[in-house]
Amino acid sequence: MKIITDLSPNSSKNKRPLSQIKYVIIHYTGMQSEIESYKRLMNQKFKVSCHYLINRKGVITQMVLDHKVAWHAGKSKWKNLVNLNNNSIGIELVNKGHQFGYESFSKKQINSLISLCKNLKNKYKINAKNFLGHSDIAPLRKTDPGKKFPWKKLSKLDIGVWYKKSKEKFLFSNKDIEHLFFKNLHKIGYRYFKINKRLKKDTLIIKSFQEHYLPQDVTGKIDFKTLKISHFLANKLKLA
Repeated sequence: MKIITDLSPNSSKNKRPLSQIKYVIIHYTGMQSEIESYKRLMNQKFKVSCHYLINRKGVITQMVLDHKVAWHAGKSKWKNLVNLNNNSIGIELVNKGHQFGYESFSKKQINSLISLCKNLKNKYKINAKNFLGHSDIAPLRKTDPGKKFPWKKLSKLDIGVWYKKSKEKFLFSNKDIEHLFFKNLHKIGYRYFKINKRLKKDTLIIKSFQEHYLPQDVTGKIDFKTLKISHFLANKLKLA
């Protein structure tokens, strides 16, 4: 695996203990071109960066060294962590994103990502369940990497987790469904909601979950299929 090094000035000055690296967060650049994305990640004015950038040809560029904190996650939460920059490696995939014409990720790009993730997983002993999308940790403001990202494919390589189809039946009222779904989400690691109280913004959290695990049916509504997936993952990850 060939990696080009071109370091961005946008990172922490101090080194962090490598044992602190527990997560890999996957993003898309969400800009009109690779050049524009690169300029922004290099520009001190914008105060954003990533550890690795992968373009559509599959070329990997390291922009922040692993032992430094890159500024990729922003305001974020997962489980008991706030601001996941401190505990993660950030990977940006060149893609125009929802604002400029969301594209399918290229085969070369995903192959390079898989190689990189395998390397990071082995190097830092990262648990498969700790490969997440930006929208998982910041669901109220982010939608990347979006429903075209192949989470299911990566999970087969032990990068991220997936669910198994279940014939288990649920006999609950709609009120119970909402409560159980958000209870499951809390167990999985999602935040920015209250288990016992529903708010308008909760739709964004439901969509974030569906874009990750039910990309063919992103409605923002909790149906039985969405509930069953959350139930399986909440119990699977609890045992992991």
